[in-house]
Amino acid sequence: MTTPKQFLVRAAARNNAEWCATMSRSHGLTGEFGAHAWAAPSRTPLYYPDAVTLVPGADRAALVSRIDTVAPGASVKDSFADLDLTAAGFQVLFDAQWIHRPASAPALAPDLSWDVAGDPDTLRAWALAWDDRDGNADLFRPELLDDPATFVLAGQSADCRVVAGAVASCSDQVVGISNVFALDGGPDAAWPVVLDAVNRLFPTLPVVGYEQGEDLAAAIRHGFEPVGPLRIWLHGQEPDRLQGCPAPCPLTCPGNSHLR
Repeated sequence: MTTPKQFLVRAAARNNAEWCATMSRSHGLTGEFGAHAWAAPSRTPLYYPDAVTLVPGADRAALVSRIDTVAPGASVKDSFADLDLTAAGFQVLFDAQWIHRPASAPALAPDLSWDVAGDPDTLRAWALAWDDRDGNADLFRPELLDDPATFVLAGQSADCRVVAGAVASCSDQVVGISNVFALDGGPDAAWPVVLDAVNRLFPTLPVVGYEQGEDLAAAIRHGFEPVGPLRIWLHGQEPDRLQGCPAPCPLTCPGNSHLR
C-alpha cells in the first residue's frame, strides 16, 4: 500500500469509527477511543460494529477484551484486513474496500433537490425512505440532529418526498459517506445528489467510505477509487443480527448498503 493510500485508509477508518461512536451515543451507549481501536463494552445498534481498528496490527487480545463476546452478535471492523480473530470465536462476515474520491463536483448533475435533515420530522421521513419498509427506521434517532459532525442528506423528488440520501460524517481530514440509498435506481441514482450535497457543504474535503460488490462498482463509476481492504468479523453464529449479510454497511454487505 502506498503512503498516500495508507493515509487515506487511516483517515477513513478514524472517520468511520467516529460515526459509529456517534450512532452509539444516540442510543445511549458509550464507547472509547484507544491507541489501536474504538470499542464499545456493550452491544452496539443494529448494523454497527462493537469495535473499529484505527491502525494496522492492532493487538487482537486487547481488542477482544474491550467488547462483549458473551451476548450474541459481537462484531469487529478490521479496518486493515490484517487480523485473524478465528481463535477468539469470530468468523469473516465479508470483505470490502475503502474508497476515496477527491473533492470535486459530481460528474453527473443531480436530478433531485436536496436538504440536510434539521428536525425530527424530516429525519423520520429520511429514515422511513432509507428503511424501505424493513422495520428498522427507529435506528436513526432525533439525538443524531445534535451532533455537529453529522449531516443526514435527503434527496427529494418534485413533490418533496425523500427518495434518496446518505449520511455524511465530517472530520478534520475527510468527509465520510455511509447509508447511501435511492428508492429507484439504486446507488447510481443516489450518488449524483449525494456528491453534489457533499461538494457544496465541504468543498475542500476528500470523500471516503467503503463498499463492495455492485455498490463498489457503482461508486467507481461516480469517481471513487478503492484504496485498501477491510474485513468485518462476526462472533459466533448470528448472521440474522446483520440481516443475513454475506458481507455494505459502518458495518456494509453485498446487497445491503445499510450496514455501516
